[in-house]
Amino acid sequence: MRRLILLCSLLITTPTFASSFVATLDQIGDALSATVDGTSDLISSVTDSKLVPARSDAASFVASQGEIRGARLEAALRYLREEGVQPGASDMQLAEAILAR
Repeated sequence: MRRLILLCSLLITTPTFASSFVATLDQIGDALSATVDGTSDLISSVTDSKLVPARSDAASFVASQGEIRGARLEAALRYLREEGVQPGASDMQLAEAILAR
């Protein structure tokens, strides 16, 4: 009986915590989206032919949190920096922008 009462009390109070958690996740998602959108807009003038081959490498890079660095992504990052796109952007920001295109 105590377990049932404890379970019921958790179910009653959990939505408050859950909604707060969801709101926090939404704020983080919005901030990340704004960052990616801003970087993506800045590289929109770069020809797709230079970036499309790097998309799978960029996906691996982002998914591995920077651990996997493919040759095509390295070439795309070098190209973007040579073109002066988004000075000071990190490799992760540029990789996310390549994926957002």
